[in-house]
Amino acid sequence: MAKRKQRRASAKTAAPTTAKGSSGPAKSSSAPAKAKKSPAKKKATEKNPVKKKAKKKRGGATTSSSPDSSAPSPATLRRQLDRLDREIIDKINERARCVLDLTAGENSTIARETSSSRNLQSIERAVSASAGPLPETAVRAVVREVISGIKSLEKVVRVAFLGPAFSYSHLATIHRFGQSVDFLPLGTIGSVFEEVARGQADYGVVPVDNSTDGRIADTLENFTRCDVKICGEVNLQIHHNLLGRCARSEVREVYSRPQALSQCRRWLATHVPSARTIEVTSTATAAQLAHDKKGAAAVASVQAGTNYGLDVLAADIEDNPDNLTRFAVIGSTSGERTGNDKTSLMLQVAHHPGSLADALTVLKRNRINMTWIESFPVIGARGEYLFFIELEGHADDLRMRRALKSLAGKTTRLETLGSYARSEPVK
Repeated sequence: MAKRKQRRASAKTAAPTTAKGSSGPAKSSSAPAKAKKSPAKKKATEKNPVKKKAKKKRGGATTSSSPDSSAPSPATLRRQLDRLDREIIDKINERARCVLDLTAGENSTIARETSSSRNLQSIERAVSASAGPLPETAVRAVVREVISGIKSLEKVVRVAFLGPAFSYSHLATIHRFGQSVDFLPLGTIGSVFEEVARGQADYGVVPVDNSTDGRIADTLENFTRCDVKICGEVNLQIHHNLLGRCARSEVREVYSRPQALSQCRRWLATHVPSARTIEVTSTATAAQLAHDKKGAAAVASVQAGTNYGLDVLAADIEDNPDNLTRFAVIGSTSGERTGNDKTSLMLQVAHHPGSLADALTVLKRNRINMTWIESFPVIGARGEYLFFIELEGHADDLRMRRALKSLAGKTTRLETLGSYARSEPVK
């Protein structure tokens, strides 16, 4: 009996093992049922945590989108502005100390002579580095005024220009030097040249040519007789405005500088045909007359109108929308080499066929591009002319030195008026 019970127990123990590996219908049907339940449970288990995470995510998003909890308060923003203002002033003063250390060394004379070109490069680098939201004009103006103020610590620069204040020459002077300078407005272009030549002014700003009317004869004539050098340029976008204190229909006289009237002649003939045009020495003088006289208007800048309390009767009345005047900055020395320069020459050639062509061949042979040429009659020599030429490159460039040496042998008079950094138009 004991042996039979033992055999039955062994059979019961072995049966599940055999069924597990067998393909019998009873045992095999129960095994798949368990296998089906397992993935279902797993899937259900996986879904619940996802739902919980989603709820948390949605709940978190709702909390973070609340303006009260995330946006800084006005008081916080004002404190931040105060802190930024202090940091800006600290950095400006740090720059000032650095400039003073540079100019205080043994090479301070060289540093002063070359600072003008370096300042322009500093402004352009700042404009290039700005990522906004300030526009380029604002960045340029801010950096220019910082540089102008720092330079005044060393010496207040005196700059002569064709005045009075708020003429286009004055605006060009501000664009170049900022407002921390001693402005010297003068009545004529010749006076600007004389003040610089005598050392009464450090620099002068004079118009050279306009994209509508061409050369400024007074400026070219003064280059023939005054010992000055071109050390910079300002390309100023000119926008003329009709300014006055009456309605446009009541305007009987329009005052301005001859060049300004010429640049607006079609507009004036069309819109104020009955008004008489009267030439004066500057656009700012015209603005003053428009303020003082009944029925008078002026062609001048918006700044001049603001200064004299005039209304803008019509804006941007220039016939050429790309109206550009190029100003020369004159001083006692030429500008330093920057790698992006121009050189201006004044030359005279023998009065025989092909002499000018022979001279210009020198530029072609040395692969020097000429960007501007203007003729000017030689006073007292009928039929003979001086030629003003503008070239790409600096007088210290090897290629330019070779060309100037060759030109000297093909001209009867050759003067380098100056080399200076190329500048982009400013509005």
